Amino acid sequence: MNQTADVANQIGQNAPVVAEQGSIMGMIVYCLVIFGILYLFMIRPNRKRMAEYQKMLDSIQVGNRVLATGIYGKVKKVNEKTIEMEIAKGVVIEVNKNAVAGIEQ
Repeated sequence: MNQTADVANQIGQNAPVVAEQGSIMGMIVYCLVIFGILYLFMIRPNRKRMAEYQKMLDSIQVGNRVLATGIYGKVKKVNEKTIEMEIAKGVVIEVNKNAVAGIEQ
């Protein structure tokens, strides 16, 4: 009877070790699959959108009509990080380039 209990204890002690190794591999695979899905549906499209936006900002030229923070104006001067735009005759404001939402050619 004592030998039977010892064998049962040994089997019981070995079984969780095998299950833990399998569950760790499963968890790693699961995490990789989730990361892959996030990359394909969230990270990659956002990077593409940001690259297009940066290209649009780099293409701003004097004379373009732009929409910045809800205000339309004509670009008078382009600086490294800002633009100066005329919103009315004789009224020129300086706006951060990142505030530009779009360009009208």
